[in-house]
Amino acid sequence: MKKPFVPQPLPHDDVKWEPLIPLIGQANRALAQYDGILYGVPNPAVLLSPLTTQEAVLSSRIEGTQATLGDVLKFEALESRPFNLNLLLKLHATLLDSVRGRDKGRGRFRTIQNWIGSNDTSMENAAYVPPEPRLLPELLDNWEKYYHMERPDPLVQLAVVHAQFEIIHPFVDGNGRLGRILIPLFLYEKQILRQPMFYLSQYLEAHRAEYIDALRALGEQDGAWNRWISFFLTALIEQAKQNATKARSIMDLYESLKARVIELTRSQYAVPLLDHLFVRPIFRSSDLGAHKDMPSKPMIMNMLGALKQDGILKVVREGSGRRAQVLALAELINLCEGKKVIR
Repeated sequence: MKKPFVPQPLPHDDVKWEPLIPLIGQANRALAQYDGILYGVPNPAVLLSPLTTQEAVLSSRIEGTQATLGDVLKFEALESRPFNLNLLLKLHATLLDSVRGRDKGRGRFRTIQNWIGSNDTSMENAAYVPPEPRLLPELLDNWEKYYHMERPDPLVQLAVVHAQFEIIHPFVDGNGRLGRILIPLFLYEKQILRQPMFYLSQYLEAHRAEYIDALRALGEQDGAWNRWISFFLTALIEQAKQNATKARSIMDLYESLKARVIELTRSQYAVPLLDHLFVRPIFRSSDLGAHKDMPSKPMIMNMLGALKQDGILKVVREGSGRRAQVLALAELINLCEGKKVIR
């Protein structure tokens, strides 16, 4: 029978720093440049909110069945106290609310043995078997302490934090999603970024095989931690560049659309309407009436009609009976996805 993995406690003494120095410098510069763009965003809660929904699939956004990173990041505790295991549990509960995994220990550390493999894979044939549940308290305590340590470089520290979390696999479900969300939280808490908006999933999905292989080699091969850290720093560099480009494009699109929406609607509610569309670019036509800064329903429908006629809004699903029409700010969705998913 395949035995559960027993991780080495943190910090690791087998990391060789000198070969990592060039990548460390590049990663810090790339993130500093991205942070400079964040600093210049006049209303980050609106203009950068599309980045927080980038990872949600189209159907989940429409039906509202998947927690976005924006939902998860609305914890006031992030601004008032440091990250801890209790907050981790709250994040997990929020992430799995109304999604796959809600019946699998939502907001609780696992008390059973889990393993990684296809749905019909037995533990004997699993690709990876995480540590036994009885080891979790000690491992998570060690992991939390390392999270808050002062290390020679915080980005290398983040690489280890992310990897060790995936190795421990402390939840029955949602470990991958939560492990990725920890990345912007760490960058924000360490004051590397002024907004907790940095999403690595795009790069990790594009290099999925390399990502998984690098993680699975940890603790089993010589030099594996250096290879993992090099991969992670490269991911930060490339994603920071992509995020910077996307953030600039989103700001440019907002300014362009603002002029068009004001001209089309000739309404004092034009800018608040556009702000709501950027926060939730796929929405039900009935959703806008719930906002206090929006006018009466007939006025809302008139404005939406003008934007549909101009092509700014596209119909994703026609309304029927009590089911409201679903609309999309197509240009913004396509920009965030990097391809035309809505025509």
